[in-house]
Amino acid sequence: MHNTLLIIHSLLRWAIVLTGLWAVIRALKGVSSKSPYTAADKKAGLFFMIFLDTQLLIGLLLYFVTSAFGLKAFQEYGGEVMRNGGLRYYAVEHVFVAIVAIALVHIGRAKVKKTAQDAQKHKTSLIFFALALIILATRIPWERGLLGY
Repeated sequence: MHNTLLIIHSLLRWAIVLTGLWAVIRALKGVSSKSPYTAADKKAGLFFMIFLDTQLLIGLLLYFVTSAFGLKAFQEYGGEVMRNGGLRYYAVEHVFVAIVAIALVHIGRAKVKKTAQDAQKHKTSLIFFALALIILATRIPWERGLLGY
């Protein structure tokens, strides 16, 4: 079960990167061309959020149930987790940054829904989605390869 979840989690990162780039590029295009906020702009942010939420659910299963680098790391190693960069990365940093990024995307989408002007919708999308994508990129384990091995 752990390996299956890890492969799905790893594959989803590519969907997140692609939909995040899609959402940021659409927002950047909207800001620079002063174009209307369309259904495609809304879908780009929605798919970015959906993939992030799905990733969170799988990540929580990994963290709390199957992975030795999640909650079990604290149970087994206690305070040593914070002194060990490898353990700290998966037990704290990876999870924390992912949750912050997900919160940014949700906040950004909520602000876009409440905004009436198209230019402001694009600007808000660009700020929140780009920030989320940038901080996610700092904590994706790129060295693990396409399938997470």
